[in-house]
Amino acid sequence: MTLSFNPSENYNKTRKQAGYVERSEATQDDYDRIGFMSGLEVHQQLKTKEKLFCHCPAGIYQKPDVYDAEVIRHMRPTLSELGEYDGTALMEFKTRKNIVYRLKNETTCTYEVDDTPPFPVNREALQIAIEISLLSKLNIVGEVHITRKQYLDGSIPTGFQRTAIIGVEGMLNLPKKNIRLIQLSLEEDSCREVSDIGHTRIYRTDRLGMPLIETVTYPDMVNPDEVKETCDYIRFLNRSTGKVRTGIGAGRQDVNVSCKGGTRVEIKGVAHTRWIPELTHIECFRQWSLLLLRDELVSRGLKAGSWKISHSRLDYHDFKFQYAPLKEANANQYIIVAVNLPNFKGALSHFTQPGKMFGNEISERLKVIACLELPNMIHSEEFEQPLSEKDTDAIRSILKAKEEDAQIIFWGPAEDVKTALETIEERCLMAMSGIPPETRKSFEDGTTIFERVLPGADRMYPDTDSAPIPLEDSYIEELSKTVPQEVIERYHILKSWGAPQDTYTYIFKKDLFPLIERIVKELQYDPVFVTTLFGHKLKYAEGQIKPVAEFNYKIIYALLKFLKDQKLTPELAWRMLPVVYEHPKIDFPSILESIKFKRITPDDILAKVPYLRKKFAEIKKSDEPSNEKEWIMGQLRYLAIGNISLIELYKLIQ
Repeated sequence: MTLSFNPSENYNKTRKQAGYVERSEATQDDYDRIGFMSGLEVHQQLKTKEKLFCHCPAGIYQKPDVYDAEVIRHMRPTLSELGEYDGTALMEFKTRKNIVYRLKNETTCTYEVDDTPPFPVNREALQIAIEISLLSKLNIVGEVHITRKQYLDGSIPTGFQRTAIIGVEGMLNLPKKNIRLIQLSLEEDSCREVSDIGHTRIYRTDRLGMPLIETVTYPDMVNPDEVKETCDYIRFLNRSTGKVRTGIGAGRQDVNVSCKGGTRVEIKGVAHTRWIPELTHIECFRQWSLLLLRDELVSRGLKAGSWKISHSRLDYHDFKFQYAPLKEANANQYIIVAVNLPNFKGALSHFTQPGKMFGNEISERLKVIACLELPNMIHSEEFEQPLSEKDTDAIRSILKAKEEDAQIIFWGPAEDVKTALETIEERCLMAMSGIPPETRKSFEDGTTIFERVLPGADRMYPDTDSAPIPLEDSYIEELSKTVPQEVIERYHILKSWGAPQDTYTYIFKKDLFPLIERIVKELQYDPVFVTTLFGHKLKYAEGQIKPVAEFNYKIIYALLKFLKDQKLTPELAWRMLPVVYEHPKIDFPSILESIKFKRITPDDILAKVPYLRKKFAEIKKSDEPSNEKEWIMGQLRYLAIGNISLIELYKLIQ
């Protein structure tokens, strides 16, 4: 007999119980109600010639299918200083992954596979890290100690990352509030993932070992917009030095989120800061919803010590499965297993994220830990049941399921079944405790999936291959003289100029403030005009035009100086900039010729006004005098640009 239970209604009911609202409708009261709390770990590659602990070149990248050799490794956990294993390391070991590294001779050496001891730390990278620490108002350590941080996901061939704390306890002065910093570390970057299918994970090693800084904040942000603002500020601060790399992958952030009564969950490797508000909003409500599920399971009397799943292997030929993945599983000779979850009715369809339920939490872990590729399971609370009523009843009978139970059917290679069963039971037991501390992978729509267990302190231990590096006070004092102006100071200058607010992000993102300030001071141009030229016109050109040669922003200084020397009005830069951006090497007179610019005196321009007034009288649709002036202004605008200020022209027309 099929049970009368509507998963869709249960999903909507639990979503409503969680009080989930779309981010566009959420208020600070909503975030205060669930106790939104977030902190950041912002990673930024440094612009150095060599990698951090060897002499391989930094910043040279390879295509996924271009490599000279492959190295295959199997990772095994090691004990920490206290004789304990890190939970993440144990989880990764459980996956039995074959880690394949694709090597290019040009960018890789024996150090990176741990066949050669590390070279002394890159002094150029250390100096940049100290400068950024000073800019972040961090207290610089007296001695740099290199430590090892275990990474068994394969992203580092040695199984550990060398890292060192440079500064501690700093402060960011944002426009509306101060954000405390825990520390800034200097570390080596990891590999880039090519693919992760089944028990094989493939990496590129071109990025491996590149110097990277990590800025860690306290969880001082109380809403998603504050998280994005803080992350942007840190990235702008880093870029203000001119000594960090930019572009895709050069800056990445891990976002830590928790709610009231929950625990820290890390959203790993967020590529774009614009994703952060939606990601943190959804993650906090996911955790809040999981706490409601915990309360429901506890109210049923479920306890971690006594609750157990039961399972039975299914013979494919005893059923009439029409579900395509089950047919494919049979063709691949996979084992098909039915699992009964006692007293779990309603839990699998419990809301977690928009479009996702608790059943997804289990499926994601089966993919990561048991290496069962998606789709890897179905359950009794799917919105649309893929099995017939007859098959469903037969499976419930085999499992001796009760009305209040829920069921899962999964499939996979025989060697992965044991791990899969352990994973299902483990995740259900976690649901009775609340929110498992874990690392999650982000998507552009704001949802996340399980990536791995959250690492703990047990993965850290000293690096006996590297000697401590003392930092003299005189050295720090000398470096403090070279740090650039603070971002918050630049923000206030832009504000005092009256620069459009929507230009700030672009200006800071591209580190254009020093160039803009130079133009304003040396060429005596109106700062509102200059910031608008950069933040609107140049930004638009970058999004629409592909330059035929490398474009340097300093060309705009040369362009504006040319206009000033030629006694041409600055508005002409608006017409010239798209051509200058597309063809950076063409001289300015040639560009004037290409846009068909003609010099004409203000008197000659004004001489056309009587004719235009007569023309307007013939076509006018309104008696309002202002319409006449605006129409004439529009007719003369193209002719006037470069020859006379548009503001001055309008006054003369009046």
